[in-house]
Amino acid sequence: MAAGTVIRSFAVPGVVPHGLTFDGRTLWLCDLSTNLIYQIDPATGTVIRSFAAPSKGPRSLTWDGRTLWLCDTSDNLIYQIDPATRTVIRSFAAPGTEPNAITWDGRTLWNCDYDDDLIYQIDPATGTVIRSFPSPKDEPMGLTWDGRTLWHCDFNEVQKLIYQIDPATGTVIRSFAPPSACPRDLAWDGRTLWNCDNVTKLMYQIEVG
Repeated sequence: MAAGTVIRSFAVPGVVPHGLTFDGRTLWLCDLSTNLIYQIDPATGTVIRSFAAPSKGPRSLTWDGRTLWLCDTSDNLIYQIDPATRTVIRSFAAPGTEPNAITWDGRTLWNCDYDDDLIYQIDPATGTVIRSFPSPKDEPMGLTWDGRTLWHCDFNEVQKLIYQIDPATGTVIRSFAPPSACPRDLAWDGRTLWNCDNVTKLMYQIEVG
């Protein structure tokens, strides 16, 4: 199948789905309206459980193999969360003023900011910025990591695209159209991308080619 082809889709819980990640077995979604974090069965779309986000502007989620990380625009913080106890392990300030997406590469965090249009690599132990580069367009939304490259979606009014990015240089490797008009975040399941949209309120599984 061609890159960007929708394999399947299902309705998401909540009202304004915004953040998405995959833990190797299930999907996790945060909602900007309900302020809840949902664990979802990707085979059925069924909610396994949910709990309250630590603050009022949950934008994006990522999984580090043991814990969840969440970035929030109401307080511009990045939180590490224990999903078993639903408690915050620690938090630190995001590098920008509107942290819109976060992902984990196995060693460091990556965060894109909607205000300054930058993608940051962050030391998770200290919150220190290791480096940064410009996002491909001016309304950066989602991020995920596929083991080698970054995937990023943008809400640019003229051309909304999903980008594959070389993390070493910030160069766009390729891009294709998202399945709908308001792509918010991305997740990688080891073979395909997942994308949530807050207008259609659907979760899409997408072929990358």
